[in-house]
Amino acid sequence: MALLFIGIDPETGQNGSPTAWVDLDTRDIVLQGYTADDATRQECIDNTAPGHAKGIPAHETVIRFPAHLIPLLREACDAADRL
Repeated sequence: MALLFIGIDPETGQNGSPTAWVDLDTRDIVLQGYTADDATRQECIDNTAPGHAKGIPAHETVIRFPAHLIPLLREACDAADRL
């Protein structure tokens, strides 16, 4: 797997930051973000998509990606489209 670095949150220090990459093989967007707190996870469970089982499967997680990084996500989407 090869990842194309898109960007990192400039408002955080040197120890972990929300980051976006694009997988060059699959065009998947790969995100590093803040672990969602229990209240956020519960809200996601309570608002499960219609027709889906409630809960967060063991192979999935919920992350928070700061709103001020929406341009970074758009850039990642554009990069994936260009691959």
